[in-house]
Amino acid sequence: MRLFYDTEFIEDGRTIDLISIGMVSDDDRKYYAVNRDMPVKRIARHEWLMANVVPGLPRLHGDARMLAPRRDKLLLDWHHPDVKPRRQIIYEVESFISSIPDVKLWAWYGSYDHVVLAQLFGPMVMLPERIPKHTNDLKQECDRLGNPSLPRQTDRQHDAFADAKHNRVIAHFLDEIEQERAA
Repeated sequence: MRLFYDTEFIEDGRTIDLISIGMVSDDDRKYYAVNRDMPVKRIARHEWLMANVVPGLPRLHGDARMLAPRRDKLLLDWHHPDVKPRRQIIYEVESFISSIPDVKLWAWYGSYDHVVLAQLFGPMVMLPERIPKHTNDLKQECDRLGNPSLPRQTDRQHDAFADAKHNRVIAHFLDEIEQERAA
């Protein structure tokens, strides 16, 4: 069964750290988590992440924003149920992926996503056996089918869960093209 996912992360060419991960399967199982242990200071200094990724994370609203400590530039809702310690995310991601029979991972430009996923568990040799050692790439599949015009994403981009859901939309669209060509 296919599992579509996306990650948001911060990287500097040497390290890559998870911000959030979203997953959705062909049978509509879902998983989303925000890394409570993300490098907040580095993210706060990263203009693109602050403009594109942080607004999609669970944020404080109303009076809670006014009461947030001044040092919390992200204004995240650290008590939101989707905000979890990295150790919990590792356990839940492994359990989630392992629960899907004959799982095949899919992502859009998935190289970095796979690195982020794999590094949750440490070096590549520590990747649990039930987690695939590669991610299939929807962009490559799109190229193979002649780069058709894809459905537009209606949800917020650079939100790991919304992007994962849209990856599934793209895959189903590409499935239809493949079936039409085969007919």
